[in-house]
Amino acid sequence: MSRVAKNPIVLPQGVDVVLSSESISVKGPLGAVSFPVNPAVSVEKVNGSLVCSAVDGADNANALSGTVRAIVANMVTGVSKGFERKLNLVGVGYRAQVQGDSLNL
Repeated sequence: MSRVAKNPIVLPQGVDVVLSSESISVKGPLGAVSFPVNPAVSVEKVNGSLVCSAVDGADNANALSGTVRAIVANMVTGVSKGFERKLNLVGVGYRAQVQGDSLNL
């Protein structure tokens, strides 16, 4: 089993997950996203967390289980907290101005 897939995904308060045989849908305060799941990976909801595991006999199932776990964890983070990227300009000759929602360099 993949080392990444061994860690369960803890679901924060206010995040709903709908599991079907073909896709995973995650809904939270910041939006809703869905992801088609490969049949080589099974995702189960256990005690308020999600567990990804490889299906026996499938090729690349071990690698896919870690990949699916990482994607679903990013989905849960995106709908609960969101993502933010900060830009730090260091050096001589950089001129930056914020105009509304855009950045002029």
